[in-house]
Amino acid sequence: MMREKLKITEGIFPMPVLMIATYNEDGSVNVMNAAWGTMQERDTVVLNLTESHKTVKNIKARGAFTVSIADAAHMVQADYFGIASGNNTPDKFGRSGLTASKAQEVDAPVINEFPLCLECKFIEYQTNEYGCGVIGKVVNVTADDRVMVDGKVDMSLVDAIAFDPYTHGYYRVSERVGEAFKDGLELK
Repeated sequence: MMREKLKITEGIFPMPVLMIATYNEDGSVNVMNAAWGTMQERDTVVLNLTESHKTVKNIKARGAFTVSIADAAHMVQADYFGIASGNNTPDKFGRSGLTASKAQEVDAPVINEFPLCLECKFIEYQTNEYGCGVIGKVVNVTADDRVMVDGKVDMSLVDAIAFDPYTHGYYRVSERVGEAFKDGLELK
């Protein structure tokens, strides 16, 4: 078996396509696409975002943000939110054609068209060399009824997309292939 050496990149695949939504100073909606984010603990989100992002300024000012999972049906809008900067395009959200509602628990918007949303209170911003940027506590999670089956989220209905850092493509994450914490027991 041969292995080929690749250039170093943000090479963990899949990377999430997270929609980080905040309110601007004037109350308008701002959304950015962030692939560098994850759960640090069950109720803690970390986002590797630089302070130059309009989103980070808004998070610090409002003390809150939401994280939505992008879906295949809205891939074009999700990609646009990663291309256009809120610093240079004040009507960025309006151009997307999407709609927003106020979050139930925090001072941030929920993008109605994205199926899953985590409402987060801002905890801190880490700036040291290995700091992870924005840290937030998840205080509420909501899902659109269209992705619920028997009271649970059905990820195949969410039709989430993932980012491929090697080719800069988006991929569907929609087929269940196994049962976590169960299928591996056959090797025990």
